[in-house]
Parts: sequence; structure tokens; C-alpha cells
Amino acid sequence: MRKIYIKENESGQRFDKFLKKYLSEAPGSFLYKMLRKKNIVLNGRKATGSEKLKKGDQVKLFLADETLEKFTGKQETAHSKKKLPKIQMPVVYEDEDVVFYNKPAGVLSQKAKPSDVSVVEYLMEHLLETKALRQDDLKTFRPSICNRLDRNTSGLITAGKSLAGLQKLSELFKDRTLKKYYLCLVKGTIDKRAHICGYLQKDKATNQVRIAKQAGADAVPIETEYVPVAWNQEITLLKVHLITGRTHQIRAHLAWQGHPLLGDPKYGDPKWNRKWNGRMKTAQTRQMLHAYELVMPEMNKTLKKLSGRTFTAPVPEDFYKIIKEITWEHGTQEVLEVQH
Repeated sequence: MRKIYIKENESGQRFDKFLKKYLSEAPGSFLYKMLRKKNIVLNGRKATGSEKLKKGDQVKLFLADETLEKFTGKQETAHSKKKLPKIQMPVVYEDEDVVFYNKPAGVLSQKAKPSDVSVVEYLMEHLLETKALRQDDLKTFRPSICNRLDRNTSGLITAGKSLAGLQKLSELFKDRTLKKYYLCLVKGTIDKRAHICGYLQKDKATNQVRIAKQAGADAVPIETEYVPVAWNQEITLLKVHLITGRTHQIRAHLAWQGHPLLGDPKYGDPKWNRKWNGRMKTAQTRQMLHAYELVMPEMNKTLKKLSGRTFTAPVPEDFYKIIKEITWEHGTQEVLEVQH
């Protein structure tokens, strides 16, 4: 028999959902059979699995050790044995519920295949090293990121350390009450703020998207707002408000407007990119896009510590060097205020 006490990160979820995480290799039919036969009980009583768990609840598993070993699986803790490459990923903010990182370019937000290393693995390592979580906690709760950045986009990426933090942050991104701002370098002169809309359709075969004025099959509406920070006759530094947040939205939407991002291999202007590389001391090797700022809404319950606050992530070295090297005709002071 195994006895489990429900912790804070496990409370608030259905009992059967908890069991499917804890006994991750067991079929659902087995779990419900064990509940019916009272081989799995909650607080000493027969349970259906639909109960909402509370902190301190007691779960008893009247199962053989061999059965428990077979169905608990070992994949949840394997990550801790893998040595991660050393990278600089500064913590911008951290409390007991959330952590915000300044992600460097070149790092995946989440794994695309099992062999990949992503921000999630560094998050797990950080939480285990700081003892915010124990290995055993990972059987029933998986901390995760709440927003994704393309591999070669740098900047603010957020993660939930607790179930409450993960759920609330995810909710803020989903309902768009949290405002997201990016900095990017684009082709051409933009000297006025704009609010642009369109429809985005993803091509899974090429992992690219197309933008259109009218809705089409499988297309989703997008909104992007931007204001020029500095510009000259060839290039503009934009601060972009990402309103909807779809795949490659900023990169594709601005390219569709005739202002592709400097260094963008998918939606950029190769000839223009080569021209800039040939005349600049600092070569661009990726799209010049950085998740710069998050503005939190007012909150009076969960994540109250974050209520109304603004968080910024300094631009990385490659981006900063290009900004400083360009001769700007307008907005020089604003450029100097982009902190590095």
C-alpha cells in the first residue's frame, strides 16, 4: 500500500486527472476499475475520480509494488540526469509562483523532438537546484512555460512554478489582458504608429504562414500594433504590440506590409540582408526580434504581486551592437534609452 498526501500544486484538479499523472503508464480502464473496487481510495472512502482535490487530502493505493513500479514510469525524472549545455538565461523576475527569463536566441521554447533541449529543461533544472520542487513532485505536476518564442527570437519568456501560477499566467495570455511588446529592426522607413489587421494561415508542411486581407479556410484573425522608436531612410526600429500572438505573426505581418525584419530567413529580404551584412561591422545571423516588455493587468487574487507591474528584458549583445552602429535620423534619444 502507498499513501500520498495532496500538496498545493496538486490541489484544485480532478482526482482521476491526478491519478493519470501519477500512474502515467496505466490505462484509464485500470484506474476506474481500481476506484470501483476500492483499491484506490480518497480520504479513506470510495471515490469516482470526479472529486476535486484539496491540499491535505489523503490518497491510498492498495496496489502491489510491482504494479506501482510498472505504472508510475520513469520518464518524468529522466531529464535531471541529462547534462544541459551552459547558456546565459538571466532571471528577470521570480517568486514562489512564476519565473520570467530573458531567453537568448538559439534556444527552443519547448521540445520539437525528444532529443531537443529547451527552456523547459532549464526551468526544471533551476527549480530542482533551488529546491522549489523535488523530483517526486514532477510525477504529478509539470512546471511549464506560458508563452512561446521562436528559436531565434530572444527576450521575455514566462513560466509557472506552481499550479496556480501556471494556470493564471496561461489565462492572462489567452484572454490578452497581459500586454506583450517586442523590439525589431525592419526594412524601410516607418515614421507613424499603426494598427494593422489581417488573417493568418499556417502551412504545416513548410512551417511558414501566409497573411491575407480576407478570411479563408483555416485562417485566423490577427492584430498587430506598432510605433516607430527610431528610423532613417533605410531601416526602422519598431516597438510592436503583439495583440493576438499567432505563429510567426510579427515576422509575417510586417513582411506582408513591405517591412520584413532584418536577418529573417523565412520572411525577410535576402538581398537586403546581404547588403546590410556587407556594410555593417556587426553581422546579423538571425531575425532581429526581441520580446522586450510585459505589462501585467490589475489583479487582486492569484499573482497579486504582479498586479499592474511592467517587466523588461534588455536586448542581447548582437541586437544592441546593430542599434548603436546605425546612424539614426530620428529618435536618437529613444534608441539610447533601449537599455542593454
